Amino acid sequence: MAKGMYHYLRQAWKKPDKKTQRIRMIDWRKSQVFTKVDNPLRLDRARALGYKNKKGFVIIRIRIKRGGHKRPRPNKGRRSKRLHTRKTLKMNYKWIAEQRVSRKYKNLEVLNSYPIGKDGINYFFEVIMVDINKPEIKNDKTINWICNPKNKKRAMRGLTSSAKKSRGLRSKHPTSKTRSSI
Repeated sequence: MAKGMYHYLRQAWKKPDKKTQRIRMIDWRKSQVFTKVDNPLRLDRARALGYKNKKGFVIIRIRIKRGGHKRPRPNKGRRSKRLHTRKTLKMNYKWIAEQRVSRKYKNLEVLNSYPIGKDGINYFFEVIMVDINKPEIKNDKTINWICNPKNKKRAMRGLTSSAKKSRGLRSKHPTSKTRSSI
C-alpha cells in the first residue's frame, strides 16, 4: 500500500534532525515571545488539527518558560496563615500557550496548537488562530462553527483540546457516578 506525504512528514517528526532543531531553537530564543509565521513547521500536525492554507488562518509561534511554577515562600513579614504557596500547576504548558496567544491577539480565536520543540529553558508551540471576521472563514462550512458567539474566548474558558485534557475531560473511562442509585 502506498503511503502519502503526510505519513512521511509524521515519521520525520518522530526523530527530528538534532542539528537542524538546535539551530532553529537558537533563532527562536533570540526572537520575540510571539512570532507570526507564514507556514506551519509541522504541516501534517497543523492539517490534522484543522489548518487550511487560506485567508483567515494565522500561525503564531510562542515561547514559554519551563519549570518552577511554584511561588517562592516569603521569609518574613507575614503571619503564618499567609505563608503557604500554591503546590503545583494544574494547567499544562499547551493550555498556557493558547491562553497567552489569545490574550495577545484579541481579534483572533484559538483553534488548536501543537509542540514544535523544547530545550532546557523553553517550550515552543505553534498555535493555530482563526480570524472570525474574514468572509472566507464565514463561508467555509467546516470551520464556520468557530464564528458562533458561544465559541468566543475558547482558550480562556477551557474549551480547547489541551484545556479539556488538562481538566480531565478527555479520559476514556469517566468516573462520574450516575444519580439513579439515589
